[in-house]
Amino acid sequence: MTSPMVVIDRVTKSYGEVPVLRDINLEVAAGEVISLIGPSGSGKSTLLRCINHLERIQSGSITVAGELIGYRRVGNLAYEMPEKLIARQRARIGMVFQNFNLFGHMTALENVIEAPVQVLGIPRREAVERAGEILARVGLGDKLHTYPRMLSGGQQQRVAIARALAMKPRLILFDEPTSALDPELVGEVLDVMRALAAEGMTMMVVTHEMSFAREVCHRIAFMEAGRIVECGTPREVLDNSAFERTRAFLSKVH
Repeated sequence: MTSPMVVIDRVTKSYGEVPVLRDINLEVAAGEVISLIGPSGSGKSTLLRCINHLERIQSGSITVAGELIGYRRVGNLAYEMPEKLIARQRARIGMVFQNFNLFGHMTALENVIEAPVQVLGIPRREAVERAGEILARVGLGDKLHTYPRMLSGGQQQRVAIARALAMKPRLILFDEPTSALDPELVGEVLDVMRALAAEGMTMMVVTHEMSFAREVCHRIAFMEAGRIVECGTPREVLDNSAFERTRAFLSKVH
């Protein structure tokens, strides 16, 4: 492990009077894969969305590759940056959502090249060539000109992963990437994620796929009521947890 890719320092987040994240502290090293597990409503997805500033935090700070996300500091104060600058930061943080979020009127290839061309200013010809390579890498080299409605859920999610990769991200956030899929399609998405992990991609994954967490992740963080209750290796958390709440949760998802 090298220096931290992500540093989450005393982060809190509320919706009105309802606290969602409570004093979250977590570091993720470059090349590390960490999964966030826990019951529904524990704050896992909200934490991911705060990392790329899709959600604003109330206090604390989040840095990615040493860069403060969403804010600039002036003395002891932090001011939210203009949306244009935040979008530039997001461009280097890939995110794969539960429900794919593909553009239905665009082919797989067009979905993948849209952001590199429009956001990064990459020439279309170069973007098309790279998108073709990435789609082949995720097993969709024969689906370049296919529209999302003609693809299975697993194929759509692999297009979504290709779209994230096309931006050459420092980090990819996966928010329950297989939960909307039929069981027989889960494996093809997890295989792509395994390959990315083997290549050294830094990944944070909200998942209920405990076998994936055990096999691929360096660490697992268990969240409950907006807090990280424990964080350790898969063996420490899944097999030898000292926390009754973690053990109770795992007894229901194994």
